[in-house]
Amino acid sequence: MDELIPLRLARLAELPSGVVGPRYARADLSPGIVHIGLGNFHRAHQAWYTHRLMQEGRALDWAIIGAGVRAGDSAMRAKLLGQDCLTTLITLDPAGRSAEVTGAMVDFLPVEAENRALIARMARPDIRIVSLTVTEGGYYRHPQTGALDLDHPDIRFDAANPDTPRTAFGAMVAALRLRRAQGAGPFTGLCCDNLQANGGILRQTIVGLARLSDPGLADWIDAECRFPDSMVDCIVPATGAREIDLARGLGLDDAAPVTHERFRQWVIEDDFCAGRPDWDRAGAVFTSDVHAYEAMKIRILNGGHQVICGAAELLGIDTIAATMAHAGIRALFRRVCLTEIAPHVAPVPEMSVAEYIDLIETRFANPEILDTTRRVAFDGSSRHAGFILPAIRDGLRKGTPVAGLALVSALWALHCDGRREDGSEIAANDPLWPELRRAAQAALTRPEAWLERVHIYGDLKDAPRFAQAFGDWHRALLAEGVEATLARYLAGQAA
Repeated sequence: MDELIPLRLARLAELPSGVVGPRYARADLSPGIVHIGLGNFHRAHQAWYTHRLMQEGRALDWAIIGAGVRAGDSAMRAKLLGQDCLTTLITLDPAGRSAEVTGAMVDFLPVEAENRALIARMARPDIRIVSLTVTEGGYYRHPQTGALDLDHPDIRFDAANPDTPRTAFGAMVAALRLRRAQGAGPFTGLCCDNLQANGGILRQTIVGLARLSDPGLADWIDAECRFPDSMVDCIVPATGAREIDLARGLGLDDAAPVTHERFRQWVIEDDFCAGRPDWDRAGAVFTSDVHAYEAMKIRILNGGHQVICGAAELLGIDTIAATMAHAGIRALFRRVCLTEIAPHVAPVPEMSVAEYIDLIETRFANPEILDTTRRVAFDGSSRHAGFILPAIRDGLRKGTPVAGLALVSALWALHCDGRREDGSEIAANDPLWPELRRAAQAALTRPEAWLERVHIYGDLKDAPRFAQAFGDWHRALLAEGVEATLARYLAGQAA
């Protein structure tokens, strides 16, 4: 093989044939965005939209500075700084692969326990947007009320130590305190996590945390900052040896390449306090109503992932594409989505709910995307609560079927017992794994024990139509196994 080209600014002129590189110079860029939680998704999605504008000579003053607040973020920082913050994006599609190198990111801040560098950089007036991807469960919401969890140790710490916070939100509050004092003005907080009304949730966290230490600052943030809702969508697998080998096969030495599907979607409420890039010129949608888009995506794509991953994990199926190649699981996806989720989802312009289900089915089945069931199943305690249980509550309230969603919950419960049908171990895969496993083991003899975790299920254990179906499916799975139980459900038979 020819010598690999290191991914460096100085070597961009040597990119292999067919790999498109930046047409803009790094010297032409200046920062406008700090992104916290910089991983694969951000680089394949928000950074790509910004890169696309830069390719046209636009948004050159909106370059991105990466940041992280977890110790593990240091590893990503080292990799990206070692290649001048460049990223190889590899599109995986049945019609053919393509690759490009993006350069919209210009720095990655030190990852520090007290977040001093992050606070200082966000406080500078050239930063006009602070965006985040910190996972659905990372916003310190009370599990029952959805309000800011004032008793969480991290929130209590940041309230007591506002100048040396440990969370991303405490750092944002500290930076806004400096900006107000220095006359630098507010910035927009842009949540890019899969939460319905995610801008409101981010506002709740920031303003609520500020109020604990400085009520006047909280009022200023609430009045002056903006927190637009947004909906993001692109399937982006984790990077491992295969992805690195794909980059090497192109002739590039990239320590952290990103693979992704061809499809992207970004719908954003057009409510910014200090300007924004014209991301719509790169295909994003600005609108005053994000809700319909995010409801469709969260219920069907994110919810659909949870519909299929429990059965796949129990059967030892490693990837989402392979999961969709299993006739029973694919049929489970279609039936649950069409009969139990779709009745509670409104269409969006130019897309019916049935068409969207077809689109998601095709995307999930893409054999080029080796998205793992383990990644999709991660943090089920947040994802079931956010993506599955709302459809169950809607079905109970409106009198539509919930039997398939009860089966999905039963599959998740068995998954959390930590054993596949072949006897192999399912390794811990949730922040609440010890608690989930205890409940799953109790449910082996008393299924209702699983539903008694009120911080996740609330009062659903007292909803007979759901609770009875859950118990029946759970017992059927133990007695007959996954495939026979799926066949029973698909045949329209009760457990």
